[in-house]
Amino acid sequence: MLRAGLVISAAGAALATGGAATASAAPASAQRGSDTGATASALTGALLNTAGGGLAPVKNLRVDPLANTPVDPLANAVSTQIADFKPVGTTLLTGALSNGGALKDLPLVGTLTRVLPG
Repeated sequence: MLRAGLVISAAGAALATGGAATASAAPASAQRGSDTGATASALTGALLNTAGGGLAPVKNLRVDPLANTPVDPLANAVSTQIADFKPVGTTLLTGALSNGGALKDLPLVGTLTRVLPG
């Protein structure tokens, strides 16, 4: 992954350097097309595809590496009950993590990750 990033960075730098060496001013009389709508649409599509590919692994990554093991510190739950009310405990918050959940499985953050592409 690191090598791929370095190769892409080096290729981008080489293209930028080569493009700067051959760049020249366009003639003033040249008519340019008005394809801003198509360009904006293409850039938006590329941005969404790139963001989707980059954010999908983050949304599906296990947050607790010790989940489903005997040494998981989040598996310890504390709860209390007052009178006849429903018991309140920490398993509501830590249960999704101690079962091996990802960001998309968390109670509050999970609903927010649905907005992200990927």
